Amino acid sequence: MGARTWPNLTSALLRGEELATADTAWAMGEIMAGNATPVQIAGFAVALRAKGETPSELAGLVEAMIASATLVRLPEETRTSAVDVVGTGGDRANTVNISTLAAIVVASAGVPVVKHGNRSASSTTGSADLLEHFGLPLDLGPAGVARSVAEAGIGFCFAARYHPGMRHAAVTRRELGVPTFFNVLGPLTNPARPTSAMVGCFDPRMAPVMAEVFAQRGDSALVVRGEDGLDEFTTAAPTRVWMARDGKVEELLLDSVELGLARSQPADLRGGEVAFNADVAHRLFAGESGPVRDAVVLNAAGAFAAQSGFPGDFRETLRAGIERAAEAIDSGATAAQLERWVTAAQAAKAAE
Repeated sequence: MGARTWPNLTSALLRGEELATADTAWAMGEIMAGNATPVQIAGFAVALRAKGETPSELAGLVEAMIASATLVRLPEETRTSAVDVVGTGGDRANTVNISTLAAIVVASAGVPVVKHGNRSASSTTGSADLLEHFGLPLDLGPAGVARSVAEAGIGFCFAARYHPGMRHAAVTRRELGVPTFFNVLGPLTNPARPTSAMVGCFDPRMAPVMAEVFAQRGDSALVVRGEDGLDEFTTAAPTRVWMARDGKVEELLLDSVELGLARSQPADLRGGEVAFNADVAHRLFAGESGPVRDAVVLNAAGAFAAQSGFPGDFRETLRAGIERAAEAIDSGATAAQLERWVTAAQAAKAAE
């Protein structure tokens, strides 16, 4: 291919050639450093998308993005026991913040959580929007996030704060208006680097690619996409599941009805403005039953399964996780968890 230049990389992609991990890492490094023009970024992103990203190509992009990130240093014991609960966004379904609510439930059950998130990708209210409404300081620095995890068992890494180099791609992404590799990097680039994750992906082609990247780096992760298009474990349709463990990926189709949950309709999970979603959250944490609760406990169960390394029968593990999540909510632990988190994060911010 010759020297690493934008014309050489883009030309190789247009010929249908797979790039080396080092090549995509170089490209992402140039983007994050602000050395690439909007046209160079657009040409590369679209050519890679048209060819189809491979796990090794995506791994290079992830590697360079993490290398340029502001990292959160957690004690190794915490880092290797923590889980991220996150979706790529982009499903345009405008659901309530299922993964965010599930993350709070997971933490309230005693599992450390480090959530990586941003403002809305395709819905009205993103995870950052909701957490900000709850009173969480979004611009908390690395020491503050680590303190939040230590004191409250959960922390939030606001993507814009920890990956400032992504601002160099913002105009290109907005003006392109089509999904590219940028849309799936978030769940793979948590700056605290937890070793397990429960990830929703809107793109059926990219979900297994993401799972392969998790597997190749030795993480335990569940990547899911609802057959209804949701980037969540859904209760409105079966869910396609890619389980990354022990360096391998296993794919299966799972229906929440098999786990004892009622079938919902897509409209049952729909969200709205931040105040609406916050009200849904508070009612859920107060013990309200229904489709949103079912979706949240199901996604929490997926996080429990990933964090524990998928022991035993997967469906039985999920059933046990659903019960564990329900108990956390009904005991009042989840409502208390949210208050404790906001208090700890605000104190950490004040100490910065």
